[in-house]
Amino acid sequence: MAAIIAAALIGTTVMASSAWAQRSSGRDGGPPAALVQVDPVREETLARTIPVIGRLVARQAGVIAARIGGPVDEMRVTVGDRVVKGDVIAVLAKGRIKAAHDGAAAVVAQRRGTVETAGAELAKKSQELQRLEAIRSSAAFSQARLDDVVQDVAMEAGSLSEREAQLRQALAELERAQLDLEDAEIRAPFAGVVSEKHTEVGSYVAVGNPIVTLLNDTDLEIEAEVPTDRLSGMDAGAVVQVKLDDGTLHSAIVRAVVPQENPRTRTRPVRFTPAFDQPGKPLAANQSITLAIPVGEARQVLTVHKDAVVRRGSGAVVYVVADDAAQPRSVELGGAAGGRFIVLSGLRPGEQVVTRGNEALRPGQPVRIGDGSAGGGPRRSGGGRPPQTAERN
Repeated sequence: MAAIIAAALIGTTVMASSAWAQRSSGRDGGPPAALVQVDPVREETLARTIPVIGRLVARQAGVIAARIGGPVDEMRVTVGDRVVKGDVIAVLAKGRIKAAHDGAAAVVAQRRGTVETAGAELAKKSQELQRLEAIRSSAAFSQARLDDVVQDVAMEAGSLSEREAQLRQALAELERAQLDLEDAEIRAPFAGVVSEKHTEVGSYVAVGNPIVTLLNDTDLEIEAEVPTDRLSGMDAGAVVQVKLDDGTLHSAIVRAVVPQENPRTRTRPVRFTPAFDQPGKPLAANQSITLAIPVGEARQVLTVHKDAVVRRGSGAVVYVVADDAAQPRSVELGGAAGGRFIVLSGLRPGEQVVTRGNEALRPGQPVRIGDGSAGGGPRRSGGGRPPQTAERN
């Protein structure tokens, strides 16, 4: 009996060891499961593009000029300084301007006095006229006196109107002097960076003379000279891909096509509103940008990640994951589309293909999907449609 029990225990141990060995080496004693990453075959919209060089331009930029003449008393900014709207850039000497303002204020006070005097004289003559009108039926009434007072009232009314006009003129002169006093402080009309300084303390500036050049580097757009025969896809609102000189990719929207053609290059300026997503370095006006301008009609294609393609002899093979195993499949590829290849035949949308760990795979080898797979697992069905893919000529 003891011999029978011992034999049974030995058999159980052998069977367990065999099962453990099969699990470690793969199904049915095959190769072990390989750790891979996968990516789905995608159906995408493909548009052929040509590269066009553009540049960043500031929507707000220009020379800030003096509105009045006078010597520069202070320069509060220099090249590279950032200002906000309303900041004082420079101050002109205010002595003469302040004296003119005070003189205009004194004239206003004088004119107000003459208006008050003329008003009092008019009121006095009006009262005398009322008294004469009241005694018209009396024996003491004098028609000649009444006529004289009527004329006096008219003269005083005219004098009051003249004094009031002089007051308005003095008030206008005072307002002009106040504006000159305010304009002696040259302020930034918009936020931006000082890119050039045109004068210095002690210099005399006349009306319209430049003080500084200011550009708003936070409100930039793209300008590119696009060939006239490539404008068919440049409707307002169209989205194109742009590449900065640091290699980062972004998108931009067509804002307007300027109806002015260059007769030498047969191009027209197109303005784009960019959507920069964390550029690699600060942006600057006149910075070069490469735009992918679409040519021809867009079409639907299948694409596969470049890392999924393994070259075997004269053909291309990808490993398709199904039922936790990788099977090689020959594919016919077209051109490149960004980081992917166009698939002409051999794959279906949504199939998961191995992008990492495919170099040493064997046909039918079990696989384990590792972290970082773009496909999210071998049983994901259907590939999403990402934004339009650009295919350069």
